Parts: sequence; C-alpha cells; structure tokens
Amino acid sequence: MAETVLKAEHISKSFISGNKRFTAVDDVSFNLKQGECLGIVGESGSGKSTIAKMITRLEDVSRGQIFLGDQEITKAKGKALRSIYRDIQMVFQNPAESFDPRHTLGDGIGESLRNMGMNRRETNERVELLLEKCGLDKEFAQRYPHQVSGGQCQRAAIARALAVKPSILICDEATSALDVTVQKQILELLIELKHNENLTVLFISHDLALVQAFCDHVMVLNGGKMVEYGTTEQVIDHPKTDYTRTLIKSVL
Repeated sequence: MAETVLKAEHISKSFISGNKRFTAVDDVSFNLKQGECLGIVGESGSGKSTIAKMITRLEDVSRGQIFLGDQEITKAKGKALRSIYRDIQMVFQNPAESFDPRHTLGDGIGESLRNMGMNRRETNERVELLLEKCGLDKEFAQRYPHQVSGGQCQRAAIARALAVKPSILICDEATSALDVTVQKQILELLIELKHNENLTVLFISHDLALVQAFCDHVMVLNGGKMVEYGTTEQVIDHPKTDYTRTLIKSVL
C-alpha cells in the first residue's frame, strides 16, 4: 500500500482587509499518496492557488495542519523550511517569469544542484539528462528564457523542478498559458514522468478535461470550500453537486 506523502487536515486561510475578514480556504482536508495525482479544480478565486501557497509556506495557515510524510510542516521555518523546498517543487503558469532572464536555462536548472554542493561538471551532466528527460535537446542549456517558446520554457521549468528529486510536484495552472497543442504535449510529458518516476503530483487547474486525462483523484472547490472529493471517475461521471455538474458541462 502506497504511503501518504502529503496530508492536509481541516486547513483554512483567512485574510483581513480593512475591517472585514475574507476566508479564501475553508476547512479543506485531503491525502496524497506516493505516485498519485490529485487534481484541484474550481473557478478563479475558489482557493486553489491559496492551498498551494499554504503547502509551500508562502502563506501561513490560519487553522488546521499540514503534514509532509509524518512531519508536520504547518509552521515550518528556517532549516525545516529549506528541507520542505527540496521535497516540494512548483511549476508555475508563466515559466519565463520564474527564470532569471540574465541567466541561461541551464544555469536556472542547475542552481539548486550547485547549492547542494554538486560540482560544475556533475551539475552540467545532470542538467543535460534532465533536459533530455523532459523532451529537450541538451543544447537548450545554453539558451536564455526569451530564446525559447512557451512550451519549451515550461519543459525546462519541469526539468528544474525535478533536479532535486522532490517528493511532490505542484503544478499551478502549469498549462493554462499555452496553446491547446502545447498543452497536450506538456500533459503527455507529465503523464510519462508520473509513470516512469513514480511522481506524486498536485495538479491545480480550472480545466476539468485536463484533470480527467491526468489525475487519479479530484477535489472541487467553490468559494474556498471543498464541495466534492473522490476518484476522477466518481467525480466526473457521478457528480454530487450542481456546481460540479455545471463545471463538467462547461468543458466536457
């Protein structure tokens, strides 16, 4: 039986604006096991990205607990936080913005390896292997972010995320800025990596069709609340709420 890699127990996030309190995520719980992909879907403002930010400690949790394996990371700081960033890597919506435009893609992919003490020769060899694993020729290591297409840059971003062999890959709308053909190619790459690397993925998207093609389980958010949670087949084929039925009709 696969072990639980990530667990959230009744997590909530509230913001205060002026004299008003706004709850972005309200009492959400889930388990993510080794080798699984959990899709989080919902309209813009439903709380999807806020959950990712709480997991990666970019936002503090207002209530509840988050566990990475058996380690509670809800309030992790300092050395513990650096360890989390090795175990949890993110792939963002706009990959070019996540690379330093003054440095090559190879420099960006290899940065975490150098920070771990790997020498330059070993780093360069590892970067080339990562690029090839993600469907890019090794010569892309010498290119700058503005010299490649959006899809190529996203492949490089995935290579960078995989460099430290993370326990979890969080994809936050990782295909939404790409055209449909490139979306399909990136999704096929993620499916291949998940199978070959036994990769554990949190896949955040507003697109239920992509989630259906990739994810084992689905969580549906509406106004920060989890309105459905189950296997992809259960949620897509037998939705329990009108909100989910409306989402399905709009894209499938």
